[in-house]
Amino acid sequence: MACFRMSRLHRLHLPFEISYCEWGKENMKKVAYLTTGLLAGALIASVAFARSSGVIFFQDATKLAPQMYKVVLDNSHVRVIDYHIKPGEKEPMHSHPCGVVVYYFTDSNMRGSSPGGGVNESHNHAGDVVWRDPVTHFTENIGKSEVHALLVEPKDGCKRP
Repeated sequence: MACFRMSRLHRLHLPFEISYCEWGKENMKKVAYLTTGLLAGALIASVAFARSSGVIFFQDATKLAPQMYKVVLDNSHVRVIDYHIKPGEKEPMHSHPCGVVVYYFTDSNMRGSSPGGGVNESHNHAGDVVWRDPVTHFTENIGKSEVHALLVEPKDGCKRP
């Protein structure tokens, strides 16, 4: 096998040179694996830090579950969504980054869960109007009938991701 010099290291003007024959194929593989491992570890650590610091990536429910969420108005001030969820159905994890006003057309019995593991139940009646602060969550219809609501997501004064 022919020997050659590590020309890339030579271009860096390092005070030493390494030849392939001196270092060997096994050591080169080890360096490649080590570099790949370090990059993967840095990526995993970054995602873990973002999650632990409360930074959650915005997830649009209308794209994740279009069978439940239908946008009926979207302008520079608000987004209005017609929402339906059948008994026993669960939504995917999604976000309301600017909060949301919910008007219930029907009674609702829901269980919500957050990425941090928090769980809460809400019970609303037809005609109720509630404000929910910015949240990332998923909910499940734990009632015996379909829930129908109108969601109004404000855009003014909110820094959306």
